[in-house]
Amino acid sequence: MAHLLRGKQSGVQRDFSAGLNPQLFAIDEVTRYGINSQISCLAYDPVQSLLAVGTNDTQYGGGQIYVFGQYRVSVALPLPRKASVRAIHFVADKLVTVDSKNEISVFSLETARILASYNPPGGVTALVTDPTLDFALIGLQNGDLVAYDLDRQSPAPLRIPNLWKQQYPKARPTPIVTLAFHPRDIGTFLIGYGEGAVIYSFKTDKPTKFFRYEIPPGAQGGDSDPTTNNISRYPRLTQALWHPTGTFVLTGHEDSSLVIWDAKDGRKILARTIQNANLGETGRATENLGSSRGTFALKCPLFRIAWCCKENPDDTGILIAGGTSTTSLEKGLTFIDLGQTPVYATSSWQILSQHFEKPKRQHTLPTPPNIEVVDFCLIPRKSPYYAGSHDPIAVIALLSSGEMVTLSLPSGHSINPTNQLHVSLSYVHPFINRVELAYVERTRWLGMVENRSKGPPILKGGAEAKHPMMRFANRNILQAAHADGTVRMWDVGHGDEIENQKMLQVDIARAVGRSNDVDVSKMSMAGATGELAVGLRAGEVVIFTWGYNKDHGKEVRHVEAKGFGLEAIKDRAEPSVKEGLHPLTMFRGQGQVTALKASDVGFIAAGFQQGGLVVIDLRGPAVIYQTRIDELSGQSKGGSFRRSNSQSQQKAEWPTCIEFGVMSLEGEDYSSILLFVGSNLGRVATFKLLPGSHGGYSVNFVGSTALEGQVVTIAPLDSELGDPAAASQTAVAGLRDGRRIDGVLLVVTASSVKLFRPPSAKGAHKTWDEVFCDAAAVVRYQAAGYALLGLFGDGTAKTYSIPALKQIASANISHILDVRRLSEATITPTGDVVGWTGPSEVALLNVWGTGSDLTRSLDKLLNVEALIPPRPTISNVEWMTGTLHVTPADMDALIGGPDRPPSKRMIEQKRAEEEQQRTMKRSAAAAAAGSSSSGEKEEEGYWAYMQRQMQERTQNLNIMGDSMDRAEENSSNWADDVNKFVSKQKKKAVLGCESLLSILFYVVQR
Repeated sequence: MAHLLRGKQSGVQRDFSAGLNPQLFAIDEVTRYGINSQISCLAYDPVQSLLAVGTNDTQYGGGQIYVFGQYRVSVALPLPRKASVRAIHFVADKLVTVDSKNEISVFSLETARILASYNPPGGVTALVTDPTLDFALIGLQNGDLVAYDLDRQSPAPLRIPNLWKQQYPKARPTPIVTLAFHPRDIGTFLIGYGEGAVIYSFKTDKPTKFFRYEIPPGAQGGDSDPTTNNISRYPRLTQALWHPTGTFVLTGHEDSSLVIWDAKDGRKILARTIQNANLGETGRATENLGSSRGTFALKCPLFRIAWCCKENPDDTGILIAGGTSTTSLEKGLTFIDLGQTPVYATSSWQILSQHFEKPKRQHTLPTPPNIEVVDFCLIPRKSPYYAGSHDPIAVIALLSSGEMVTLSLPSGHSINPTNQLHVSLSYVHPFINRVELAYVERTRWLGMVENRSKGPPILKGGAEAKHPMMRFANRNILQAAHADGTVRMWDVGHGDEIENQKMLQVDIARAVGRSNDVDVSKMSMAGATGELAVGLRAGEVVIFTWGYNKDHGKEVRHVEAKGFGLEAIKDRAEPSVKEGLHPLTMFRGQGQVTALKASDVGFIAAGFQQGGLVVIDLRGPAVIYQTRIDELSGQSKGGSFRRSNSQSQQKAEWPTCIEFGVMSLEGEDYSSILLFVGSNLGRVATFKLLPGSHGGYSVNFVGSTALEGQVVTIAPLDSELGDPAAASQTAVAGLRDGRRIDGVLLVVTASSVKLFRPPSAKGAHKTWDEVFCDAAAVVRYQAAGYALLGLFGDGTAKTYSIPALKQIASANISHILDVRRLSEATITPTGDVVGWTGPSEVALLNVWGTGSDLTRSLDKLLNVEALIPPRPTISNVEWMTGTLHVTPADMDALIGGPDRPPSKRMIEQKRAEEEQQRTMKRSAAAAAAGSSSSGEKEEEGYWAYMQRQMQERTQNLNIMGDSMDRAEENSSNWADDVNKFVSKQKKKAVLGCESLLSILFYVVQR
């Protein structure tokens, strides 16, 4: 009976939920944005222009691979079983991964599905692939090397035993730690063991060179401990890689040493660290001082090394992650620019040594302070060869915190990921602290296309799947506040075709004039105007408006200008943004911003943790009202309070929810713009905004009411139609014509809900059962009606009828969203819910669905027209000096065995070439036929037919004559060759070099 009386108590005569029933309420998981777990590895394919990201298996999500392309192209590839991704490799139309359980998985980029899984006979410690090969070479824990046929999806017959153990029988068992193909000679292979490196030749099936780094007694190595200088040391190898031309070999060791070797004779050229050169030589002292006198500094391990080159492979540089002193304040990647490599054949040993000892320059690519770079992924312009280090334009660094940083190479300038990388990668670039969702008009959002200076796009591959178009729906614009003080905005959609896929960005740190203490606590975007208000924990409220930057491309000095309680910050616009959201003004409040609302009619209201409340009119802009919410109790006009004054004074009070509306107050016969403010103690204060004689607006407090618990949501409603009574531009314009809106206020707190006529009518009330409400909103299902949707602490989403407040349906969402962060979820008027699933991933749900789970992405990844370029080969000089040239086709036989049939890729490539030749012939024939016909097309007559036959016969006879002439010429040349050979052999026979028998044998053979 209680729900039957609530409608009458609230003054609402209609049932706004009459058309809703429990069958309509079902949770659909529409899409997800972000990364489900901590990133473990990265890989980039310059041919397809795709970026792959692997994750670890954590409590927030299992390990999987994300493949990102242009715009919103994204495909998630789950592993066959629960594990973490350790390595990713692109191989033509496939993706090869290694997980923490030593399982190798092969995925198809064409179908975005797994093709095969393989468990090698031992722990996997290294894996290498090549774009021209259909094999993956696998290094094992016991030092053996095996191969897997990616095309036949089965193990290959190749198996190379532990070469280091064969060379040094007394050495301890050592695993393979790194593998690398020669950049130009695919038949030469570099294997890195824990004790040293080996060059292996597939041509001769045996090792050719061994590299073992020894530090003699009395010499200092890469480590800083002077107590170990009196003994001979063999630092363990961690990485081994080729010079881009294959002339030299670089090995990295656990003591942070970098050792350069001559690949031809195996001699050591130079040993150095990032700071010092000529290690391993007696009589040379290096500086490894600690932070205080008499101490030494430890070095970070070498996490990753890449030997990069420009378009000219002889112009090189070494990019290093790690290897710096732990006491160094400057963190980042180290780039050693070596410049043009000396010509090996004409350079002395001293010139080669000085080339590596004294580089052209050395600098650090900066990253966030106090965070190490543990891995990186290079972004080459177009070539997939040279171990992915050929002419890179950028590098994506993976930090120890799990975040990403994109830097230009070799300058090290930070690259803004806005509209460069997929929006999901922005969740870790850097981490997102807070998200809000705005319901923005479609036409407004389509016009908000930012004009920002940027470099060439990084991701250009893939094609998005087609989705249904919703041309008349407002857009769900997500605002994401990052740890570095940037706020990015983009359309998360409704599971439909997103027309404006661009991302917007504002720089809060630049707007407030400082780089620290820029944590964002609240954000609000006006749905009709696109104005953005951002509140900080430090107390500032920064307002951005859309417009042009008159100082585009110029750095302007800030001139302090204060007035009307605000500070003008227009001159702090980003120079790189010509058109976009630019800072307008800033208000400095007391304490953290706890509530913020940007209206569609030019007003912004903000609440602060110390109880302050401010109202800003953007028509000035100016502060038109400022008060403390705890001082309103003495100004109350008929408000009801359930707490005593002593209890209210004991607890601090601050605003938690703000909303603007247009309706008539209780006892008034006209409507006005109203401001509703809810507090953490359950107070709901009502203010009236009235136009003044001077052209501005004034704000007056008209009353308040009290509820139990913190106010979560305030929703003004039209008591006759049930529509939202928000302060829209249409509603405010109707006030001039005397339009009246009889409204009610639906207020949801953590423990109850109340529907009443503001400011202080009794209304209808309902208390939640046992659990608290974390988020709530009034939602609509098409034309069926309105309902109250709440997200509760027990992991359920429930709908209630209006005005009866009777439960309609309930559904569990704890298996999708993180229940601990339900208070940060946002609900739109159409029933879309955006909530956190983990630390760096959000999900978009819809409560008016069919109960379907997240569907597999239908985006296309593979571009069949993007051909892999030919692999670099040995030079003419190397070929003339006796180097045997091995082709990828030869490697197929060497690795797969002589009986292996052609691979599927080779067959398809041959078919494509034949089809291309047929197409060219048809085109040529059609062109010839078109050129021979003139005027109107007529049937071929008898005499024309005879003439054409004679011409073709004459051409055939000419061809036959040419063939006979060439046969005669070839026969004559053969006879001349025989005579020359016989004469030469006779001459050698006289000199005792050859016998006459060889002459006769040659004649018989020919």
